Formats: sequence, structure tokens, C-alpha cells
Amino acid sequence: MANAVTQSILVVGGGMSGLAAAIEAAEAGHEVYLVEKNPYLGGRVAQLHQYFPKLCPPYCGLELNFRRIKNNPKVRVLTMAEVEAITGREGDFDVTIKMNPRYVNEKCTACNKCAEATTMEIDNPFNYGMDKMKAAYLPHDMAFPMRYVLDPALVASPEAQKVKDACPYGAIDLTMEPKTLTLKVGAITWATGWKPYDAAKLDTLGFKTCQNVVTNVMMERLSAWSGPTQGKIVRPSDGKAPETIAFVQCAGSRDQNHLPFCSSICCLASMKQATYVREQYPDAKIYIFYIDIRAMDRLETFYQKVKEDPNIRFFKGKVAKIEEDPATKNLILRVEDTAAGALHQITVDMAVLATGMQPNSSEDTLPGSIPIDEYGFVATLQAQPGIYAAGCTRTPVAVSESVQDGTAAALKAIQSIARR
Repeated sequence: MANAVTQSILVVGGGMSGLAAAIEAAEAGHEVYLVEKNPYLGGRVAQLHQYFPKLCPPYCGLELNFRRIKNNPKVRVLTMAEVEAITGREGDFDVTIKMNPRYVNEKCTACNKCAEATTMEIDNPFNYGMDKMKAAYLPHDMAFPMRYVLDPALVASPEAQKVKDACPYGAIDLTMEPKTLTLKVGAITWATGWKPYDAAKLDTLGFKTCQNVVTNVMMERLSAWSGPTQGKIVRPSDGKAPETIAFVQCAGSRDQNHLPFCSSICCLASMKQATYVREQYPDAKIYIFYIDIRAMDRLETFYQKVKEDPNIRFFKGKVAKIEEDPATKNLILRVEDTAAGALHQITVDMAVLATGMQPNSSEDTLPGSIPIDEYGFVATLQAQPGIYAAGCTRTPVAVSESVQDGTAAALKAIQSIARR
């Protein structure tokens, strides 16, 4: 058996798969360190408006997981933290973690006094830069941990002392510095998740040149009550309600020049977002341009339901180019109808690019000798003895599958320790 000090498990990534792995391992009796580079847990799911299969807000599930973590003393959460190095072997790993400063300590009550005291604003990363927020901020309304963050630019500004003085609880610490923490763990679950493919690389689809082209992740925030428009789906150029919207599938996916694989969830995500539009605008016309529709298992029924909507047209064709009418800001789509072998020009008010899921491991330098495949995913469930991949780090999966994958990785990690 491993020594008591190496009975602990490290989980890297605080999204759905990482949360599942951490909770299951802790409730099985193991000490768990949960490391997340963002200042909050929940990953991409926290930024959704609704998710499958129940089409409910993400906090239906996240709140329960946060409660389980809060009530379990065996889970230690480290936010704004990144793994820098892994040495050792299965059952006896030494892990070096960089802790980035939040400039706010555990005395914070989320009273908002620090935000009120500053005039500095920064782009809001939670809303994908579609609006601004104060440089002293709570990452989002339901953040866990419920603690504010100061942007480094604010800390270096003349307003810093005023913000510190505004806190009635002494929670602002302007002297915080990055620090290094070393942990000894017996097994590691790697669940660093994914990011949306950069639509700015898709030169022909207008993301950089057309104001009313957004991505699917941006559409989720536009639809959410906590988003930049308080849940009202409107055109970014003028704030008007769109009468026609195009959903462009496989935007950069299944393309050797961008993402050569299918992310598996984009078709259903666009259909889900089409229902958002139809709920707000009963007369809106929607096009879904696709190569082929991928709706697996029980979600085939959802596809059939959406397909029956007379205001939603499924158009089997590849969008070759999107241009903007400078007078109206409407979008002109040039589309090849692959079924009929004809070219079409279609005008819409707004377009949503269904960009794929790019694993963070494809661009981040992974510590140790964790292998990745040709697409950037961690190569196997068992990346190396004692290190186990989970969720979208391993393969594109939806929320429910991410949870299942995290649970599987936790079981593997526990078995790994038990073998030593």
C-alpha cells in the first residue's frame, strides 16, 4: 500500500468532469486537491443558458455539486492555480502548483464595495468580451467560491488604495504575490476541458468583419439572464430583434485547415439555440446550414421535434462566405446546396457560427510526459500510470457524459492507489 501521505488525489480542472472526479474521490474517503486556473468552478457549463438533456439552467446541477464540495472537508479547492510540474511515479507524485494572486482574501463577503469604489473597467471574459465589467469583480452572480477578484491593472493603478479603503472587512490585500505550492499525491485526474475554436481564424465567415456574426458560445450568453443583454437575443450592431437568423454548422470543424474532427455536440447546440430564438420571437425565420446532422441516442427525438417547426429550415449546404451589407448590417450568405448542386445567396439579420471544441491540451504545455494525440486530446484514459484523463480533455462529450467520464477517472485513480 502507498504511504498515508500519497493516498491523496489531485484533480486538475474544475469543470463538470473535474467536479465529478473530485467529489466521487472525496466521498470515497480520499483527500482531494481540486486545481482550477479560473477564479471560479464550473467550467464552460457555468456560461451556458441551458444544457442537455433536461434543458435546464446549469445551476440546477452545479449548485448541488458546490454544496457537496462545501460540506466535504476532504476537498481542498485551489482556484487561480495552475500545475507547473509533475515528477515521481504512480502512488508517489510530486506536483508543483503556481498560485496566482486574487488580491482578495477569505474575509470577502461579496458586498460589492470594492467594485463601487473603482471606475476602471475591463472586458468581461465570462461574457466572451461582449460587455464590460468593473476591474474589481465577482466572476459571475453564482460564482463558487463567492469571492471578488481584483484585476492586476487595477492593483497597479492609483485607484488601488481607494478600493482597499472601501472594503469594510479588510478583505483587500494589495501585497499578494504569486506563490508556489508543492503537493505529494498518489494519483492525478487530468480534466482541463476545452475552449471554443477561434472564429477569427475563419477568414471567409465574417467574424472579424461583420458586426452581426457571433459564435455559439456567445449566443448562450446572449440568451442567459445574466448575460450582456439580460437574456434578450438582439443584433450586436443595433440592438434590434432579429427576424432571420442563420446557424452555420461545422464552422472550422471537420476541416484539415482548422479542427479536423467533429465535436459531436454542435448540431444539437444549434437546434437548442434555435428554440431560444423561437421562444422569444415566434415569427422569426431560422436557417440551419449543415453537412449532416448528428443527434445521437435519445436526442434524436429532440431533432425530430425541431425539424417539425415550420419556421426552422434545415438546409443541407456549406456556407462558403459571409459578407455584410454596409447600409443595413444584414448578412449575405453564399451557400452551396449540396443536395441540389446549386449556389444560393441568402440574406439574414444575424448569423451564429457553430465553432467546435478545441481541447485546452492542444495548445497548453502539459507537465511531465502526458501524451496527446494528433488532435490535441490527451491520448488515452490512462495517460500514464497513475494519471487519468477525463471529459473533453480526452474526447468531445456533452455534460452528462463529462460527469460519467469524471466518475470513471476517479475510480481509476482510487484503484491506482489501492494497487500500490
